[in-house]
Amino acid sequence: MADTTMVEAATGGSTSFPPPNPRLQTLLRASAKRTRDLFAADFAQPSTLDVTPPRPYTVVPTPEPPQTASDHAALTTRLRAEYADVKELPPTLAARVAGASGNAAARHVKKAKAGAHVEKPSNPKVALLIEGLGEKERAASLSTALTVRGRTGPGVPPNENGPTPQRDIPSSSLVRKDAFRAPKPDWHAPWKLMRVISGHLGWVRALAVEPGNQWFASGAGDRTIKIWDLASGSLRLTLTGHISTVRGLAVSPRHPYLFSCAEDKMVKCWDLETNKVIRHYHGHLSGVYTLALHPTLDVLVTGGRDGVARVWDMRTRSNIHVLSGHKGTVADVKCQEADPQVLTGSLDATIRLWDLAAGKTMGVLTHHKKGVRALATHPTEFTFASGSTGAIKQWKLPEGAFMGNFDGHNAIINTLAVNEDNVLVSGGDNGSMSFWDWKTGHRFQALDSIAQPGSLEAEAGVMSSTFDKTGLRLITGEADKTIKVWRQDENATEETHPLDWQPTLGRSRY
Repeated sequence: MADTTMVEAATGGSTSFPPPNPRLQTLLRASAKRTRDLFAADFAQPSTLDVTPPRPYTVVPTPEPPQTASDHAALTTRLRAEYADVKELPPTLAARVAGASGNAAARHVKKAKAGAHVEKPSNPKVALLIEGLGEKERAASLSTALTVRGRTGPGVPPNENGPTPQRDIPSSSLVRKDAFRAPKPDWHAPWKLMRVISGHLGWVRALAVEPGNQWFASGAGDRTIKIWDLASGSLRLTLTGHISTVRGLAVSPRHPYLFSCAEDKMVKCWDLETNKVIRHYHGHLSGVYTLALHPTLDVLVTGGRDGVARVWDMRTRSNIHVLSGHKGTVADVKCQEADPQVLTGSLDATIRLWDLAAGKTMGVLTHHKKGVRALATHPTEFTFASGSTGAIKQWKLPEGAFMGNFDGHNAIINTLAVNEDNVLVSGGDNGSMSFWDWKTGHRFQALDSIAQPGSLEAEAGVMSSTFDKTGLRLITGEADKTIKVWRQDENATEETHPLDWQPTLGRSRY
């Protein structure tokens, strides 16, 4: 009767129950206890069925709504399933994370003093739910690796109170990213032929402008080196000494020296005060096709058909390094002040970046499919371009990261040159020339060089090119035995020569 009275009091006095079956109650209790023990780990709380209630049918008020308890159980199960294996970091990684969090806290303190916005959780309900789970885990003496501490204040990291807010931005999973929107290229005036200089009796294979921008040198298949006045185009001097085609020229910016290399395996140093050869650099086993001077060191780098690049001490003529690794002819060499200080392009379709101090390869770029015949380093940026048959590629230094392609010049690329105005010019074996915007890879002009009268149509190839020191004149050496000087059209404007540009998804990545 007492039991019935208690139930009536708990349920409003309108319900009565028959006395319970003691044996059935014991079985139900044992079954519930086994179920609770089996799933206690998922619910992250000790079993409450171990203690028998003082009276049967005692109505205990629920501490929280059933939906909240269900959400707690679901979130706890998910957190345990996903993060149970990573609750504890390795000691070394834990120390590193501790240091990083300390630095981050210091930065956020500084931002808060400057009036920076403190981030808040994007979903307060989820944050409160996780906080509730943290309280339960602490009560159960379990791991608190995933507990949100709930601190607030100026020195609190932005994710302290939950996920980073999304700021009510709609989903952008199907929106094209900005990186794939081609930037608009700069406008450049078109280039036109200014002067044709005749005098060589063979293909003009090498060009070099002196640092004072007063004259330039040319080397050709007639085995001579000619010095020309840059302003008037008149011949100043002819140097003879090589017994085969002159393939490379360089003028020293710090010494009155002109360096030349040829297919006769010889590398010569000319004294421009006496116009005589003062040094020979012996070592190449075959024709020498290219050379370059280091901008700050008294070092000369040459490359040729023997597949190696040799580093020479300019004064002692000693061979400092033999940079071996290419499996084909080294067709072009470039030097710069910062590492990698030496770049080589080879007919084995690779580009190598060299550590000059160690004499070893820093990296090999294998994107080209055909032999790399030309390289061009940007005068102000830490970038360079490479050219092979039908392909011109742009690279970022020092790691040699691929930046993009210059698409459209379908020819054997013999020469590349770039100036400070971000104009890249490429010369092809068939006489075609393309002018590109360095930043975007847009070809703003394409033309064909015309061979001089009396030449074969096949002798229209552009074999070498260089800009003068101002970047306002382009000098090309061609297979019709002439040297052509080009300049920009002074009368061209954006209205008379509008930019012919069709935006695309972006430059090809391979």
